[in-house]
Amino acid sequence: MDKHPSPIETVAIALGDRSYDIHIGSGLLSSPASWTGLPKAQAAMIVTNDTVAPLYEAALRTALAPHYKQIHTVVLPDGEAHKDWQTLNLIFDALLANGCDRKTVLFALGGGVVGDMTGFAAASYMRGVPFVQVPTTLLSQVDSSVGGKTAINHPLGKNMIGAFYQPVRVVCDLDTLKTLPERELSAGLAEVIKYGPIADMDFLAWIELNIGALMARETPALAHAVKRSCEIKAWVVGQDERESGLRAILNFGHTFGHAIEAGLGFGVWLHGEAVGCGMVMAAELSQRLGKVDAAFVTRFKALIERAGLPLRGPVLSSADNALDYIEHMRLDKKAVGGDIQFVVIDGPGQAAVQGAPDATVREVIDACCA
Repeated sequence: MDKHPSPIETVAIALGDRSYDIHIGSGLLSSPASWTGLPKAQAAMIVTNDTVAPLYEAALRTALAPHYKQIHTVVLPDGEAHKDWQTLNLIFDALLANGCDRKTVLFALGGGVVGDMTGFAAASYMRGVPFVQVPTTLLSQVDSSVGGKTAINHPLGKNMIGAFYQPVRVVCDLDTLKTLPERELSAGLAEVIKYGPIADMDFLAWIELNIGALMARETPALAHAVKRSCEIKAWVVGQDERESGLRAILNFGHTFGHAIEAGLGFGVWLHGEAVGCGMVMAAELSQRLGKVDAAFVTRFKALIERAGLPLRGPVLSSADNALDYIEHMRLDKKAVGGDIQFVVIDGPGQAAVQGAPDATVREVIDACCA
């Protein structure tokens, strides 16, 4: 483990009166600067899960104590399988039971599931209360905590019920990644890798050169990966907050990936694992549509494999696997009138959203599934 703490980096999300900063560095949970200048309130509520709470809830509570007279905590069950109405209601139950008013500040301490649900609760409770993202997984630091997408899953589709609602700050303490299981680290790397082919080939080359350092959790490498990922996402979100156009490119690999998650049952594969495999499928589709050459796909698959991510998709149906994938993808939020829209690589470092013939999509699924 690298012994030298990284300097604190700040990435700004420019959204007018909804603008906010992302703080990235080591030791940020205990740094007073992380928590100054937030909205004033009598009460704060920490929303976390039963995996993260024993590790970091006490540290966050101590850090917030000078700023709030009352600090409440609600502990959710861990995992994508619990990203539903029943678990969301635990947050509302705690807010109401503690008499929390519309100035109460929510703190999302955990990974993407905690962040998405806390944000949705914040958007909904008394029609909107402020919240702060405190992501503790690589995936949430580089993707889900940034940009204001909040949601829960429906049995038929992922993130189908939610709202766009921006946090007032994001605090990425790189030290929390030290306790991340290996599988979760690899899942997070999928969302880091994603930014290269859609926006920055130099970053993709950097990841290829530094994948060993990232897998070894070396702080300088993680700091750069988180910062550059957030910079690219900030650039995209600043132009298209509500995904009416450009922002959809951030879903590279997600159309296939969400089908894997919903088809297997949420939580069987981690989100990042499904996205990693989904990106391989999307790269294959891009090649078949004449957008990139075979050498690019081979290079990309090699990086996915080095990151410890699955290269082959699961079989969702023994009767007609491709049809099962396609039916799930028709429920994707990018679909228009039932026509599936894919994020494809429109040449290295660029992406586009477009349809594809069902026959071509079938070929990709058949070629990429176990």
